[in-house]
Amino acid sequence: MTEAPDAFRDVCWRCRRPKRVCWCGDLRPVDSQTHVVFIQHPRETKVPISTCRMAHLSLPNSELHIGLSAVGNPRLEELCASGEVAVLFPSDGATDVASLERPPKNLVVVDGTWSNAKKVVEKCPLLSKLPRLSFQPEKPGNYRIRKEPEAHCLSTIEAVTYVLESLEKSPGRFVPMLSVFDAMVERQLAHIGTTGQTRHSFTRRRNSVPFDPTAELRADPARVVIVFGEANAWPLDAPNRPQGDETELVQLVAERVATGERFASMMQPLRPLGPTVAFHLDVKDDELLAAPARADVIARWKTFVRPDDLLVGWGSFCRALLEAEGVAPANFLNLRGVLAQLLDERPGSVEARAVARGVSLSAGRGRAIRRLEALGEVTRAVLDGRLRRKEKVYEFGRSAPAPTATASGFKET
Repeated sequence: MTEAPDAFRDVCWRCRRPKRVCWCGDLRPVDSQTHVVFIQHPRETKVPISTCRMAHLSLPNSELHIGLSAVGNPRLEELCASGEVAVLFPSDGATDVASLERPPKNLVVVDGTWSNAKKVVEKCPLLSKLPRLSFQPEKPGNYRIRKEPEAHCLSTIEAVTYVLESLEKSPGRFVPMLSVFDAMVERQLAHIGTTGQTRHSFTRRRNSVPFDPTAELRADPARVVIVFGEANAWPLDAPNRPQGDETELVQLVAERVATGERFASMMQPLRPLGPTVAFHLDVKDDELLAAPARADVIARWKTFVRPDDLLVGWGSFCRALLEAEGVAPANFLNLRGVLAQLLDERPGSVEARAVARGVSLSAGRGRAIRRLEALGEVTRAVLDGRLRRKEKVYEFGRSAPAPTATASGFKET
């Protein structure tokens, strides 16, 4: 266990940045006629350099919410129902802001990666129904410390500045907002130029303290049950996607590692079957539609698992699917997370990890079975020591010697 640091960094609780790089002094707030409503994806709150809060603090006529949906937030539900709101989200059918004669009273701006922002808008029944606005920037953004996916992509504060100027027919009025953004970029570039280091220069030190991340898995192999679940889900951009289409479990496979006893069953979907579900699951539509009733499958599952079983999955998706069915596992282990700590690298997909170990996965039996076989190979490789921790390079190119053993007897090589 590491010792607690003697002192913590002073943080500015307005901009949420360390005080030595606080940018509040560079803020140049600008009043707007349009009320801007920021919805920030929770993951963006953990990004050190994010311009959503910067944009919010630069616009007195704005508010900031953190979440994945407008549903359940009384304020956002009220705004979405007002009839005087649009969402800034480029997609087919979106209206270019330059062509609007009358701007919306309220503008919703979702802050997140393109993938995350799309999920927030498309999967929220309130946001997905709002009129959508798009824009075409005249020049690339100034986000030189962060690589954008495309040349036309802008930071949140740059996008809002451009859109407000277009909506309110006020060229140049919101440019002062960018003073804080430009100052922050220059400060970061100066730091990189002086030290030669970016935030990506530091190798993550997952294994700097010797411990056995497999201890829970190896404690009692007789309790280990590997599990995979497949879901009925619709593409976010499907034109006929039903509203409220939360993913639902439609196939569940598991194996008790110690004995090889298996559970495998499809179950009838409650919602319309997604157009590509059967294709991705490598099964036939008819098999899913003619599958046993959900209640019968869940009843069988309850007899298969034991109260003290340790369910092992790849990621946490299967656990979420089981929780939605009312059979949340008492003990669950994310083996992908364990391998990330064990090997200090991204594990990738379970199929790729198994194939890399020379395993041939069964064809023609469905994706769930292949994934279960792959998970079984990786799990057994950890249990019998074929997958072990390597010697690591921790930071700045220095190698830390690997201990011969830990208190738990886990040998590192």
